[in-house]
Amino acid sequence: MTGGLVVMAGPSGAGKSTLLKRLLAGHGRFAFAVSCTTRPPRAGEQEGREYYFIGPEEFEQRVQAGEFAEWEAFFAHRYGTLKAEIERLRQAGRHVVFDLDVKGALNLKGQYPEARLVFVAPPSQEELERRLRARGSESEEQVQIRLARCREELELAARFDCRVVNDRLESSYLELLRCLEAFLQPAEEGEDRRAEPA
Repeated sequence: MTGGLVVMAGPSGAGKSTLLKRLLAGHGRFAFAVSCTTRPPRAGEQEGREYYFIGPEEFEQRVQAGEFAEWEAFFAHRYGTLKAEIERLRQAGRHVVFDLDVKGALNLKGQYPEARLVFVAPPSQEELERRLRARGSESEEQVQIRLARCREELELAARFDCRVVNDRLESSYLELLRCLEAFLQPAEEGEDRRAEPA
């Protein structure tokens, strides 16, 4: 059976990655679609786990060859998801999960209309700013750019299939499971279903 597509998107700092990791840990049929990027690895990142790290020339060659399902440029670097990565996981019967920015999610929906789009929103602008600053990985200018981009992205939330406000992890995760109910049926034997809604 060919797997489905789930796209999680939202402002940087909203907590997409935390929810995604929880989903992958609890449900074996979900698999993460690793994207390509031209930016250098951050501390702790590994090739093929967070991203495939490739040079700008190779990225452009793959764009021209039509190998990407979607791609975006941000902070002078490019990010994109290879069609081959998606098909590899789908043909293995896995539901493919993406961690994308909002425009990337909408671009992917154009290529795969059956994809389920989940918008992960912060509880407030103030909390988002606190999270971004707590990461300590970006300059003040980058933080301000991300906050401005957040306001633009929130205006696009209505185009998504469902919205999860990531305030408290447990309740946010249960809301995510409700959004993905069709993907969780029938439940796979041996999975951890303790956190699923009744």
